[in-house]
Amino acid sequence: MAMSTGRRVAIAVAGIVLVLVVVALGGLYFAQYEVKQRVIAALGPLGSAESIDVGFSSLRLTNVRLKAPPGWPAPDSLRADHITIVPDIRDLLHKRMHIRSVVVSGFELSVVRRADGTLNLLPNLRESLNQPNPGANAGEPPLPQEKRIDHIAFEQGTFEFYDFTVSKPAYKVAITQASGSVENLHLPALTDPTSVTANGSIVGPAHTGTVAFGGWIKVASKDSQTTSTLHGVDVVMLDPYLLKKAGAKAQITGGTVDLTVESTVRDYHLHAPGTVTLHHLKLADTGNPLDTFLSIPTKAAVAALKTRNGDITVHFVLDGNLRDPKFSVNENLLNKLGTGFADAMGVSVEGVAKGAGETVKGLGNALKNLLGQ
Repeated sequence: MAMSTGRRVAIAVAGIVLVLVVVALGGLYFAQYEVKQRVIAALGPLGSAESIDVGFSSLRLTNVRLKAPPGWPAPDSLRADHITIVPDIRDLLHKRMHIRSVVVSGFELSVVRRADGTLNLLPNLRESLNQPNPGANAGEPPLPQEKRIDHIAFEQGTFEFYDFTVSKPAYKVAITQASGSVENLHLPALTDPTSVTANGSIVGPAHTGTVAFGGWIKVASKDSQTTSTLHGVDVVMLDPYLLKKAGAKAQITGGTVDLTVESTVRDYHLHAPGTVTLHHLKLADTGNPLDTFLSIPTKAAVAALKTRNGDITVHFVLDGNLRDPKFSVNENLLNKLGTGFADAMGVSVEGVAKGAGETVKGLGNALKNLLGQ
């Protein structure tokens, strides 16, 4: 029996749909295979993954390791149990590098602050991503240099900060039980605002505190607006920042720190009001007149703290041109804290020197010069 016209049309339509599905699946597989090859190339000779599984809409890397370059204070710049990448398939089919999301879980990420104050992380990966077409085969059309990543999430891991501005070898602070996110990365220009958040715990000898950071940054221009907070952090963990760099020789036997800083950078000008509070701060009085706490003689600081149950709060504002070589954020903050704590505790430099021995008088004169009084 002759096939009806309607049936023939239906079969023809079904055939066309089937062909389109096969073509679409083939394009999808090709795009995902291409992403996999790009990931392998981006890992480079210093990176490895135990497995790279290509799914219908994502890639999943297991046991990822990025070895650190020479001079890095940790053996790896990144370790992760899993990294899941979700590309924009439509953009990939049109040779546009667009990643919708990257989720990094079970991670250890090291961040290095160099002696000049610059922050560095994932150096090998950044170099690979900045290449216009890493790992391209001969005759293969190059990918555009422009790359977009909508969302990066860090889950259930540890941020390890190594700070060479404090000491060499670098002073290390680990933020555990950490999570974070980065939104809207547009390479290579990086002129758009990129949202950044991070939070976690800092474990000290006697106390476990929390840390949080959030805001936006224009990487290219360095403009930013961010908020940083610490709550209940063991003061010993910040000793190299708040105390030793300020010339403190006093032995700290207890206390925690709360800190909030609202920072804005416009055209390299920093404006950052903040508040720091020391709770239940305890200092050991060795009897040595040369021992100091934030440029205040320890004996005077101990006496003042006793009258306030060890709680001291200081409000400060950091202002300066980041391009001015004479302006140092660290030194500016320490000067503000030194003066602020002296005022908050009611410690007069002249009063400390009065009636004391010649050694303490000399110390008083030195303090006057340091504090500009």
